[in-house]
Parts: sequence; structure tokens; C-alpha cells
Amino acid sequence: MHTALAVAAALVALAFACSTSERWLARRRRHELAWSLALAFFSVAAFALAAGAALGWSEATFKVFYLFGAIVNVPFLALGTVYLLGGQRRGDRVGAVVALLSAFAAGVVLMSPLTAPLPVEELAQGSDVFGPAPRILAAVASGVGALTIFVGAAFSAVRYRRGRMLWSNVLIAVGTVILSSSGLLNSVLDEMDGFAVTLVVGISVIFAGFLVATGGRRLRVVAATPARDAGASRPARSAAPGRR
Repeated sequence: MHTALAVAAALVALAFACSTSERWLARRRRHELAWSLALAFFSVAAFALAAGAALGWSEATFKVFYLFGAIVNVPFLALGTVYLLGGQRRGDRVGAVVALLSAFAAGVVLMSPLTAPLPVEELAQGSDVFGPAPRILAAVASGVGALTIFVGAAFSAVRYRRGRMLWSNVLIAVGTVILSSSGLLNSVLDEMDGFAVTLVVGISVIFAGFLVATGGRRLRVVAATPARDAGASRPARSAAPGRR
């Protein structure tokens, strides 16, 4: 069950990452790129989870899982919110900070020694095997990233009150809450199953928020184009519909 849930989570995250990437390649909007990277990082974390569940945990798989699943994913998700609500100039500034801190975090995690042996068949907690530096980075990155997403949702609620911006950010905030709630399932499922289940559900909700943010305008354009073409191709009939 561990491996099946982890693979399902990885495939869901990868499918969504491919979809958001396709939209970014078509329109080159910065928030779509940030969300594509965030979903790709979730996918990498889920594949590391699948590898740990199927083959047993090693230092390499755990560090990949910890870096992409606990540190860099939520900041890039929050960066998409900044681009969406704050504009490109502000987003570029925040993006430079996020990229530098993510590179720094990668170096810290990869170079940090494990303080205890990894359990082979169970997902270890960071506090059990890491020193303070990786754990502080995870707490700050996830905390500040989640706060940014929640502030974006509240800002949308006040400014827009209804419409795509509001519901997009609300869905992304709800998905972030779901992703951070894997510990609540530990009483029913173990750590690996809990993370895999919350990853599938949380990523699905976040992707729904992405579709709400980017789909409405495209649908209106596509719906409006045939009407304009039809009107342009038949001017005589529309001017005198009674004559045949």
C-alpha cells in the first residue's frame, strides 16, 4: 500500500506539473511558471517517497524528499500568488530571493550529516535524523510560504469578493492546508501513507485553483471568436434577415 499510494501521488503531481508547464509555454505568464515549478517539486518529493517505500530509505532518497517536500515547494507555490496578485516587478524581486534561498537550502540539506540511522521501512521525522539547520529552513520556508498564500487569499477576499482571483487563491490556500495536515492522519495511517494521501488531495485542490485562475479568460476568448467570425462572414443576412 505504501508504494501504490506514493506512486499515485507522484503521477498526480507530475500530470499537473506537465499541464501547468504547457500553459506557461503557451502564454509565458510568470505565475504559471512558478506554480509549474512548485508542482514539479511536489512530484520529485512524491517519487522520492515512492522510492523509499519500494526500496527502503537511504540518505539520498530521504534528503531529496526532505528538500523538495518540506523546504522548496511551498515558497514557489507562494511565489505564484505574489506574481498573480502583486505583478511582475514585485514577483521578480521575490522570485530572486526564493531562488537564492532555495539554492542555499539545497546546499545545507545535501551537506548536513544525519544524526541518527534512518529507519529502512518507515518515513523518519526531520527532528530524528537532522541537526537544527535543515529543520529551521523547513520551518521558515513552509511557514512564510503558507502565510503568503493565506494573505493572498485574504487579500483576494477583500479586494475582489467574488470572481476568479478570489476562488483561485482560496483553493490554493485550502490545498496548502491539506498538504500540511499529513500528521493528522498518523492515528489512522502511518507517516508514508498519510503524506501520500494528503499529497494527492492537496495537489488536486491546488491544481483546481490554478485552473480557476487561468481558465476563465481563455474560455471567454475562445467563445467570443466564433461569434465575431460568424458576424463578419454573413453581414447581408444579419442586416436583412427577412429577405431570402
